[in-house]
Amino acid sequence: KEIVWDRDNKQCIICGKYVPKSCANGHFIKRSQGGLGIPENIVTLCPECHFEEDFGQNTKLYEQKIESYLKAYYGENWNKEKLTYKKY
Repeated sequence: KEIVWDRDNKQCIICGKYVPKSCANGHFIKRSQGGLGIPENIVTLCPECHFEEDFGQNTKLYEQKIESYLKAYYGENWNKEKLTYKKY
């Protein structure tokens, strides 16, 4: 969490609000969908933006913003195909 929180300047990547380290837990690919708990798949989100990203009416917009953020940070090395658990 600390790596992600520091990378995201200790703030929500959507609204810019400063948040505690515990908020570095927003998964681009959800754990329930096989998403890995690695920095390339996690962002810092305030509770309000995290709720909206999970349950709001604009979840696709939030997903696009998170994907754009991660692509901008990691560049060509970021690939969402590498963010899920594969048994074989």
